[in-house]
Amino acid sequence: MEAIRGTRGLVTGAALAVAGGLLLFASSVPRLPGNVMSLVETFLPWLGLAVPVGLVVAVVRRSAVAAVASLVVAAVWLVVFRAALPPSSAPGARGAEDMTVVQHNVSDENTSPSRVARILLGPDPDVVALEELTESSLPAYRIALGRTHPHHATVGTVGLWSKYPLTDVARVDIKPREVGDGWDRGLRAVVNGPHGKVATFVAHLPSVRVRATEGYATEWRDESAGRLGRALASERAAAVLVLGDLNGTAADRGLDPVMDQVRGSRGEFAFSWPADVPLARIDHVLARGATVTTTWTLPATGSDHLPVAARVRF
Repeated sequence: MEAIRGTRGLVTGAALAVAGGLLLFASSVPRLPGNVMSLVETFLPWLGLAVPVGLVVAVVRRSAVAAVASLVVAAVWLVVFRAALPPSSAPGARGAEDMTVVQHNVSDENTSPSRVARILLGPDPDVVALEELTESSLPAYRIALGRTHPHHATVGTVGLWSKYPLTDVARVDIKPREVGDGWDRGLRAVVNGPHGKVATFVAHLPSVRVRATEGYATEWRDESAGRLGRALASERAAAVLVLGDLNGTAADRGLDPVMDQVRGSRGEFAFSWPADVPLARIDHVLARGATVTTTWTLPATGSDHLPVAARVRF
């Protein structure tokens, strides 16, 4: 049998070194044309797939270089994402200081609001935030959620339902400059619950697209994130929640203006999109003056997003 040659698999080893470097230092890479790094950061955990590929090459090519590089990248991946292992599908026991929150982009094409509501109410949430509400679906959601959450507010296509009274409801302007009038996807309301006053924002940032001429087109999303970030920076409430479809992961640098103000749970992947084969968590529960202790997804509702539930500790 031919001996393993240490020089075999150098190309594979170099590719694995790049994957490992990105896992550790993606946020330090300068912005590149086409917003390539935002795309990489969106799917960062999936760089771990380089490990089995590298091991296959190591076996086929009998390459020590590929084998060692694969093991190193595996170790790096475990260090970076160790908090998310093993994956959590359900929360721990709820304490008296906790609030349960559900966030969901229901899809403007969803035809069964009553079924959606049953799923969202499963974890007995204190508040429910929805995006992509339509004029035709809103009355059904008001009925289905209003039995347990009688306090609600809507602005444009986003809404908030609460077990506790809502005050100071206002529109939050997160509209990109180039978008026409009538685009309302942000609201703020104060939830007056057992933990005191909680300024709660519901937001739906613009979608992103991969285009041949532009690369990863995030300009509208990034501009909207900047507007939301400024609104959060000026918020003076002691406790703040941000619930919404932000069309990006927490690691995506385009959401830095928001993530500089609030934090979510990093302890679970809780991938929420696309619903059929979830690859990324772009639906978020974030907090300031409180801690998001755990995040998990709920069953599919017919939307292209999975609902996200979270436990918030005050």
